[in-house]
Amino acid sequence: MSESSIEAINVVPPAPLRSFDPREVPVTSVDTALPAVQPDQLAVRALRARFATPPVWTPELRREPRMTDRPPAQAAVLVPIVTREQPTVLLTERTAHLTHHSGQVAFPGGRVDPEDANISAAALREAWEEVGLSAEYIEVLGTLPTYTTITSFIVTPVVALVRPDFELAINPHEVAEAFEVPLAFLMDPANHRRHTMTDDDQRSREWLSMPYQDGASERFVWGATAGMLRNLYRFLSA
Repeated sequence: MSESSIEAINVVPPAPLRSFDPREVPVTSVDTALPAVQPDQLAVRALRARFATPPVWTPELRREPRMTDRPPAQAAVLVPIVTREQPTVLLTERTAHLTHHSGQVAFPGGRVDPEDANISAAALREAWEEVGLSAEYIEVLGTLPTYTTITSFIVTPVVALVRPDFELAINPHEVAEAFEVPLAFLMDPANHRRHTMTDDDQRSREWLSMPYQDGASERFVWGATAGMLRNLYRFLSA
């Protein structure tokens, strides 16, 4: 797929919703009726073929409610599919002191710099700066449509294969931890939970979560990260 174009976002932002713990917001439904992506479609050869000849498909999620008056900014994230015997997705937990999306599960990524040659170059640079993932281990497959976050970042997900013999060097200023979640788990809608919250002004916000139990740790994948993974599901299952 080609580099995605940047979509416009709303001009006038609403007042922000109150802060909240997404784990405490009730689950309204789980998408158990939708089929999982079959294991053979998650193999390296199948993933390469899918991006080389993409199907006709429609992304499910494109934008979140705008809740800040900061100017919109282009951003890129790397969706790193680690080519283990059972493929995984490399994710990070952001440090608690960051201004945007602190403490959340996220893909490596961030703002596009003027020096970046393109969106993919920005995603590769951010992956190197955040977790020390070298481009020599990465094979970019393509991009998914942009996803606009509540903080006005217009994010292009760059999907890539990653050889599993990499070594990470985590930047503690930005990343608290890096971990992997099985791709098959994330591509099974039976693990996709829907949440809805209404604030005191009767404004609602909806999102997906995909909590994964990793030993004693719950990896609470939600919000923009879950939305982009849902679009990857739609792309692979189309």
